Amino acid sequence: MSEPGKPDVTPASGPAIGDNAALQRFELQLDGATAFVSYRRTADAVWLTHAEVPAALRGRGLGDLLVRGVLERLRAQGDKIVAQCPFVAVYIQRHPEFAPLLASRP
Repeated sequence: MSEPGKPDVTPASGPAIGDNAALQRFELQLDGATAFVSYRRTADAVWLTHAEVPAALRGRGLGDLLVRGVLERLRAQGDKIVAQCPFVAVYIQRHPEFAPLLASRP
């Protein structure tokens, strides 16, 4: 699921989050279902466009776990982000340690 040379990321307390480059999304697979954050890469930033947790996985905090893992991965890679997805934007507001990842927008 990961790109060559980019291992899956496992947040401190949870399952691995992989980068499915073919579908342009970070994925967390659990109990036969897949939660994901879709993205679009540009020269300057990674646009996080949509987050989705299937109904079967909701209510377990996996959305937060997934977004944290994605942000940790992008920070480790030195990427800047644009939080186009409202869920991601609110997560960053609640966790200001990730605010430095935000790209300047024209």
